[in-house]
Amino acid sequence: MKRLQFMLTRVAQGLVALVLIATVNFMLVRAAPGDPVSVMAGEAGASDQQFVDQLRREFGLDQPLGTQLATYLGHVVRLDLGFSYRQQQPVAKLIADRLPATLLLTGSAFALSLIFGVVLGALAARKPGSWLDSAITVVALVFYATPLYWLAMMAVLLFTVQMNWLPGFGYMTVGSGLSGLSLAWDIAQHLVLPSLTLALFFMAVYARMTRASMLEVAQMDFVKTARAKGVKPGRIQRAHILRNALLPVVTLAGIQAGSMIGGAVLTETVFAWPGIGRLMFDALLQRDYNLLLGCFLVTAAMAILFNLITDLVYTLVDPRIRL
Repeated sequence: MKRLQFMLTRVAQGLVALVLIATVNFMLVRAAPGDPVSVMAGEAGASDQQFVDQLRREFGLDQPLGTQLATYLGHVVRLDLGFSYRQQQPVAKLIADRLPATLLLTGSAFALSLIFGVVLGALAARKPGSWLDSAITVVALVFYATPLYWLAMMAVLLFTVQMNWLPGFGYMTVGSGLSGLSLAWDIAQHLVLPSLTLALFFMAVYARMTRASMLEVAQMDFVKTARAKGVKPGRIQRAHILRNALLPVVTLAGIQAGSMIGGAVLTETVFAWPGIGRLMFDALLQRDYNLLLGCFLVTAAMAILFNLITDLVYTLVDPRIRL
């Protein structure tokens, strides 16, 4: 009962947060210079003021800003994300078509970064100051400090252009006509470079966090008591130190799970991955207000959902925590 009440409360809070986020995003997008009418009129080569005014009336941009905001929020409450006049399709359909690719990319990158980050951090914390600890620390700092777009381009140059090991662009081989396991294998090959590129930065963060947290927990009294009782070092490392050190890592992972969408914008652009990040980038260049706002709203909802899942995972990692 308490779990259900907690989830309902958090869902209500999330809905309020979404409305506030939608309002702020709407105001920020409208404050940016340029609008879809200017872009479309420029592409059509028409500078006639009557044509521009007609487009503004058609898009509702001739209304006062408060009226536009109220209309937009009313559509959001009804789960209507509007219509993309640039793509000539409903925004919800455009996002639904691209969202699976983004979830596949960010999900695989998140899993890789968390697993390898925790493992490397635990290995570094076993013998602090050793050559292994120093090597892991240096590698983590290098990947943390390297810009994501540069790492992506270097991965394409090395593994696609020079070695020809992996495909560097796209979601699948165009015109291959593959299906079943062959199609899944083709998509997996295309997924390797973008998912690893996106995972390396976050893996470095989790490795450093895991190492620091484990070293802190290792100095606590209950760990010293376990050592005094003769518990095997491996069991102390796994059951006593690592499990208690995971809570801050889970907290950070829950926060960064939503922010991976931001990293996916760069990754999807470099690797031509047809996800929501690339869709968001194209919408920004085209001043497609409805599509851009729809992408912002969906990514915000995903971030709120990840935070809710993180709260529930807390109770599994540390039984002392109660909802």
